[in-house]
Amino acid sequence: MKVLITGGAGFIGSHLADRLLARGDDVLVIDNFATARHDNLSDHDRLTVIEGSIVDKALVDKAFSSFGPEVVAHAAASYKDPDDWSEDAATNAVGTANVVKASKAGGVGRFLYFQTALCYGLHPLEQPITLEHALRPEESSYAISKTAGEYYVRLSGLDWVSLRLANAYGARNVSGPLPTFFSRLTNGQSVFVMDTRRDFIYVHDLIDLVVAVVDGQGEGGAYHASSGSDFSIKELFDATVRALELDPAPEVEVRERNPDDTYTILLDPSRTQEEFGWSPTTPLEEGVAAAIAYYRDHGIEETYTHLKLASEKQPAQ
Repeated sequence: MKVLITGGAGFIGSHLADRLLARGDDVLVIDNFATARHDNLSDHDRLTVIEGSIVDKALVDKAFSSFGPEVVAHAAASYKDPDDWSEDAATNAVGTANVVKASKAGGVGRFLYFQTALCYGLHPLEQPITLEHALRPEESSYAISKTAGEYYVRLSGLDWVSLRLANAYGARNVSGPLPTFFSRLTNGQSVFVMDTRRDFIYVHDLIDLVVAVVDGQGEGGAYHASSGSDFSIKELFDATVRALELDPAPEVEVRERNPDDTYTILLDPSRTQEEFGWSPTTPLEEGVAAAIAYYRDHGIEETYTHLKLASEKQPAQ
């Protein structure tokens, strides 16, 4: 199979590329490396990498016409600076429109979109959140632009699947609390945790679901890529400390969450479980240990968040 992955050198995209190449597929990656690393991908005779932005319509059209993908996994997204609304809109909305139009013109069979759970807003109206919950992305530039992108996907008439994601973590991830904890703990910096809970999903479990979608399983539409259960950020911190074998364990302050932060974000995965027979299986402790081993070997150059903290800007989550 020929699979084109936008953002294919990033966290989720590179893991998908690895899995597809290992089973014999041909993969074309488009990535501007704004938040990706070149060493996320290894040279492979069935891998082609184009360095550039999906905002560049000519680049996108040329990539599609020369490669002729059968499936597109659209993982490229702008999230580096929560205040850079123009870049968010350009990449996540206009860039998505470019990729969707090229997919239509090229006769792509299945189009996979990665959506943020923030599409439901920072204050969801129900827990767990069902697929019937209204889309309310207006409190985040990232969510606004990603949701605009999903609407372009829906408009396309393609065979599309949108995976609305829980908090994915694992090797190569540079956003969220886990890489921040690692970076600060290994540099002797103080850390605090927020009194919140999140649904964490290990990247290899997520890729199991993604590959099923790529292979054409399931009806089109929106799904939740989630476990349906949550952990406190303090539990994630404790797992990080154990993986780092810090003795004695450092003291950590648990802070009350900011007014614009929700206590928990739980996505109801029942449709995904029914349609794909899929549920994540990796225990948090095991997944955190694997991620920490990667960070130790490869280091972390920079971490990112797509939400501003109310204080502006406290160093951890």
